[in-house]
Amino acid sequence: QVKLVESGGGSAQAGGSLRLSCAADIWIVNSGDMGWLRQAPGKEREFVAIISVTSQNTWYADSVKGRFTIARDNNVKNGVYLEMNDLKSEDTAVYYCAADYREDRLIRGQYTYRGQGTQVTVSS
Repeated sequence: QVKLVESGGGSAQAGGSLRLSCAADIWIVNSGDMGWLRQAPGKEREFVAIISVTSQNTWYADSVKGRFTIARDNNVKNGVYLEMNDLKSEDTAVYYCAADYREDRLIRGQYTYRGQGTQVTVSS
């Protein structure tokens, strides 16, 4: 069973920063696109950021462009991270690390593999 484990969630003030990390099985890191999805209470799941298997391409939701950065994480074995800056109250959600063999599925909020999620709460 593929494992993706998120860490780094928590609380922050609006305008602050948080960094999420995701450790994953090596074979999915080497063969699939990886990304972050989020789901706020009462809202549909949405994609936040995606990085291609080669790390050459990234995609961001319009709502986070210029504020969030996704990258492979050399400090986390077989992982990716999401650096979140200038946080806003609307960023409050459960964030999931996800992986799939097609980035278009991740962009639609779909996935083949997903972690348990980590809560991010931003207070204004």
